[in-house]
Amino acid sequence: MPEEKPWSGRFARPIDAAVAAFTTSIDVDRRLYAYDIAGSIAHARMLAHVKVLSEKECDTIVGGLESIRTEIEAGKFSWESRLEDVHMNIEARLIDQIGEVGKKLHTGRSRNDQVATDMRLYVRDSIDALCQRIARTQAALLVVAERETDTIMPGFTHLQAAQPVTFGHHMLAWFEMLSRDHARMKDCRKRVNILPLGAAALAGTSYPIDREYAARLLGFDEVAENSLDAVSDRDFAIELVAATAQLMTHLSRFCEEIILWASSVFGFIELSDDLCTGSSIMPQKKNPDVAELIRGKTGRVNGALVALLTVMKAQPLAYNRDNQEDKEPVFDAVDTVSTSLDVFVALLEGMELDRDAMLRVAQDGFTTATDLADYLVRKGIAFRDAHEIVANLVRLGMDTDKDLSQMSLSELQGRCKEIESDVFDVLTLEGSVNARNHVGGTAPAQVRQAIQRARKRLAAYDD
Repeated sequence: MPEEKPWSGRFARPIDAAVAAFTTSIDVDRRLYAYDIAGSIAHARMLAHVKVLSEKECDTIVGGLESIRTEIEAGKFSWESRLEDVHMNIEARLIDQIGEVGKKLHTGRSRNDQVATDMRLYVRDSIDALCQRIARTQAALLVVAERETDTIMPGFTHLQAAQPVTFGHHMLAWFEMLSRDHARMKDCRKRVNILPLGAAALAGTSYPIDREYAARLLGFDEVAENSLDAVSDRDFAIELVAATAQLMTHLSRFCEEIILWASSVFGFIELSDDLCTGSSIMPQKKNPDVAELIRGKTGRVNGALVALLTVMKAQPLAYNRDNQEDKEPVFDAVDTVSTSLDVFVALLEGMELDRDAMLRVAQDGFTTATDLADYLVRKGIAFRDAHEIVANLVRLGMDTDKDLSQMSLSELQGRCKEIESDVFDVLTLEGSVNARNHVGGTAPAQVRQAIQRARKRLAAYDD
């Protein structure tokens, strides 16, 4: 006969082998072992605090759990699929180690509030780790931004050269996106850090538990107000994965630009050899595989978000076994974002710029056309008329293969007599970027100030 399950007393027949294999989750949720043990230790100490367990019983249980944690971390723990999940594996081993007193650990709780607690502890730690990685990525961006504060590149709209900007300013745009990702993570953490333990299966427990005491032991800010909600919802996990999906979308956009810049068509950057691969058939190829994989893995994280939303969408209160499927998407999303951030930092640190190539494209794309229109406005011409005048000059430049800055004064005056010799001050790339000298502008002076403010914001993350 198959060995009995911990819940098999109600059943006349043992579970079908195929069903047992289908319902087991140990290969996935064993990853929660440290959180399961931490939650169980806090629960045992709370039970002793309210006199449901004696201090001696509590000490025995805590000692056994700590011994099991050591076994697991040493790779000496034997995980058994017949015990279904991480909770029952650890509990069975505890009973095996310390005897009958181990059976008292589950007093006043259910696997429903136990796993909800484990998941909140995991998500909380994951948020903290991801925030550290985001901050490290932002710090790497600031290093590049500071080094390239005066480096001019073409700014694009519709992937067409639009106006000159500085490379440092461009890096700060990425920094800002990651700042919002960091803020989303921190905001999510507030809703994660609520203790479900004590909700038991769905209705609470008749034992005189002290949930606030357990919350303090585990570092939770507060306890869940409603037992039904505490065990049944995974919106905190959905919120984390939604934040990771947004973060990966930003990384994907960054990588798309890196891929373009590294191409022979753009030639703006050279990626480090150790972050690229070659072709099995074309000897000349140097492929930006790391950037492409980050871009591709964005779909994987988006899929995790859709999976979680679908798991939750039709569940009645309270707990349902559907929630067993919450872990793989969460684990995979966290792992994917973590490794993507790590290798993205390596991309930044190994990226070499071809400043001359960027300058050539900025010079060739009539990128100071708006500056000329603004110049004409300052001469008293309405902007719409100025726009038309400059458009005609651009057409002339296309016909004569000249940039606006390469035209003679007489050519410019042929389209507008108000143009004077001082116009060449605004037609240079340096003049254009320096003119955007306001908060949020691309002027090097503003970029330097923005970097200083950004460093202060990074330092404040730890406050």
